[in-house]
Amino acid sequence: MTDVTNGVLHTLFHSDQGGHEQVVLCQDRASGLKAVIAIHSTALGPALGGTRFYPYASEEEAVADALNLSRGMSYKNAMAGLDHGGGKAVIIGEPEKIKTEQLLLAYGRFVASLGGRYVTACDVGTYVADMDVVAQECRWTTGRSPEKGGAGDSSVLTAYGVYQGMRASAQHLWGDPSLRARRIGIAGVGKVGRHLVEHLVAERAEVFVTDVREEAVRRITERHRDVLAVKDTDELIRVDGLDIYAPCALGGALDDDSVPALTARIVCGAANNQLAHPGVEKDIADRGILYAPDYVVNAGGVIQVADELHGFDFERCKAKAAKIYDTTLAIFARAKEDGIPPAAAADRIAEQRMAEARRH
Repeated sequence: MTDVTNGVLHTLFHSDQGGHEQVVLCQDRASGLKAVIAIHSTALGPALGGTRFYPYASEEEAVADALNLSRGMSYKNAMAGLDHGGGKAVIIGEPEKIKTEQLLLAYGRFVASLGGRYVTACDVGTYVADMDVVAQECRWTTGRSPEKGGAGDSSVLTAYGVYQGMRASAQHLWGDPSLRARRIGIAGVGKVGRHLVEHLVAERAEVFVTDVREEAVRRITERHRDVLAVKDTDELIRVDGLDIYAPCALGGALDDDSVPALTARIVCGAANNQLAHPGVEKDIADRGILYAPDYVVNAGGVIQVADELHGFDFERCKAKAAKIYDTTLAIFARAKEDGIPPAAAADRIAEQRMAEARRH
C-alpha cells in the first residue's frame, strides 16, 4: 500500500479532517466510470452535495478530495440552516473526453443504491443536462432542468450569496455595505464568477478578472467594457489597491505563497476549500485581512438544490440566500467575541448545530 493511500486512510479514520460515515468506491468498466462518493455526516438529514468531474492525477487524490469536499458540505449545510448533512462525489477523468450518457447512467445507479443517504447535484465539470441523465436512474438527484422538474442552474444563487457575503464583509470592515467604486478581483469567471461580475458591475464596482480559459475572460470583457482582464491569479492578487479578492475557481487558493502577496483587505469568493491547510486562516488574520468563510458565502447553490426536493420556488430560495449577509455578520461578531479567526468561528457554530442534532 502506498504512502499516499496510507495518508487517505489516516485522514478517514484518525484525523480531525475525517470522521466520515461512509465512503463508496464506484467502478463500471463498460462505461469507464470511476467515482468516489463520500458521506461525511447525516446528523442533520440526508447528505447533500454535488458531483465533481475532474481529471485527478491519481485515484488516491480523488478520494482525498471527496473526503475534504464532503466534510465541507456538512459545515456548509449546517451554516445554511438546511436539514441536510454533508456529502460529495467525484468522477475521475476529463469530462470532455469520457463523459457519456452510459457513464452518467451508471453513476446514477450507484447513487441510487445508497437509498437516499446521499442526494447529488452539479459541481465542477457537471451541468444541468448531466443531472437530467443521472436522474433517469436516481430520484435523489437535484440541479435538474426546469423541464425535468428541477430548479436549473444553481450558480445564479451561489453568486448572489457570495455577493451578500461581500456586502457583509464591507459593512464589518468599512461600516458600509456598498461596493460602489471598490476594486474587486475575481479569479475564475466560469459558472459562478460570471454571475458575480453582473452583481458587481450593477453596483459600479471596479472589477478585475482572470481565468485559465481565455474564452471565459473574453466573454466577460466583451459584455462589460469596463471590466479589466489580468494575466493570471498571481497578478490579480497583487493588483495595487485591491479591496476584495474573490477566489471562484478550484480550492487551495489561499496558501503560504498567495497570502503574503495579497493586497486585498477582504477575501470573499465562491471556491470551496480555499484554505490550503490548517493555520492559513491565522496567517490571513495576522495580516489584517478579513476572510469570509467560503462554505458560508457560497451556500446559495446548495440552498437552491435543497429547495428543489420540496418543490422549487426561486423567490423563496433567493430570500434564504439573502440571509447569508446576516450569517456572515454573525460569524464576524462571534470571531471577535471569541478572539479567533472567522473560519474557526464558523466551524464552531456549525459543529454546535451538528452536535445538537445528534443528541436528539
